[in-house]
Amino acid sequence: MKLIYPAIFTPCEEKAGYTVEVPDLPGCVSEGDTLIEAIEMGTDAASGWLLDELEDGNDIPKPSKHEDINVEDGSFINLLVLDMDSYSEKYGSKSILQIVQK
Repeated sequence: MKLIYPAIFTPCEEKAGYTVEVPDLPGCVSEGDTLIEAIEMGTDAASGWLLDELEDGNDIPKPSKHEDINVEDGSFINLLVLDMDSYSEKYGSKSILQIVQK
């Protein structure tokens, strides 16, 4: 199962890098020293957030449309592609297929 969630990228003022927030996943925030690292870290954080919810039997939030998200000056939105099958194989205690079929 592949999912797409919008993320807000904000350049860090104190140092190089970006803070990444996934607004549809409360508390899902990460950062990276470069844009590539920030995308990777945001993808990992969002995948972990969703895997926890799925393994606990909870519904996952629907992703917002990126055009519906307001961002502050200097920030921008990028879409994160989450490969939940691969993430679950690597980090999960159950397969995503088993979770979704319940």
